[in-house]
Amino acid sequence: MPSFATLRTPVGVVGVVSSGDAITRVSWRSTAPVGADAAPDALLDEALAQLRAYFDGARRDFDLPIDLGVQTDATRAVLMALFETVAAGETVTYGELAGRSGTTIPARGIGAIMGANPVPLIVPCHRVVAGDGLGGYSGGDAGQGLQTKRWLLEHEGALPPSLF
Repeated sequence: MPSFATLRTPVGVVGVVSSGDAITRVSWRSTAPVGADAAPDALLDEALAQLRAYFDGARRDFDLPIDLGVQTDATRAVLMALFETVAAGETVTYGELAGRSGTTIPARGIGAIMGANPVPLIVPCHRVVAGDGLGGYSGGDAGQGLQTKRWLLEHEGALPPSLF
């Protein structure tokens, strides 16, 4: 049975789900998914500690086992290319990520994959930007996607702090 916990962050309450072997979901929600429990889970505790350190500025990337669930080979290749090649403080365009992944997915398709990322923050979809600006972002509290993306990129030093 999966375990679930939440963490209050500067960009909203983040929920984390662990199978005990891997982190399977990260989302901006404060209610447990159906079937999750609050049983002790060392991996979930470690994930919360790493997320807390990230938001406190003491950690830049994550060292956690993840399970992306059922994905196409191309989707898995894109998400893993992002996870393995784009560090904190860096950004990559949708088109550049398509190239890094070795797939033939067009930039618009990369955007759709980012929106369906089951473990945002850990697989840092906020670091994927459009060639002419931030692009979109579906993370964060409802209606706060772009503000959340901007905050995360500023926090990592990939964008200068906003003047407004």
